[in-house]
Amino acid sequence: MTNAPESSMMTPAIEKLMSRTKSKFLLVTLAARRAREITQQDDNMQIGSYVSRRVESVSTKNLSVAFEEINEDKVRHVPKTVEEIRAEIAELQRLEDEANAEAAAAEETPAE
Repeated sequence: MTNAPESSMMTPAIEKLMSRTKSKFLLVTLAARRAREITQQDDNMQIGSYVSRRVESVSTKNLSVAFEEINEDKVRHVPKTVEEIRAEIAELQRLEDEANAEAAAAEETPAE
């Protein structure tokens, strides 16, 4: 009995793609984001917002193209820095504070 990997219908194989990311979750998330970018590119081509595909592909499915781009190291996950995360948290807090202030102002204003 040989220890050859099982054949996969997916090209490139998931085992090969796993070498590009730290987890399956990260791989799927990265591919989904890139596939959405490609879809938006296709939808916005007439507007002029163009994000070109980074590989030559015969696939018509955007997710397959995204996996091919990841396989060829054309798309990578870049983790956020601590400063970026803090800025996002600060922005969310600011938006929440604004919403709370608007709600409080609406409660103080008598209804007509």
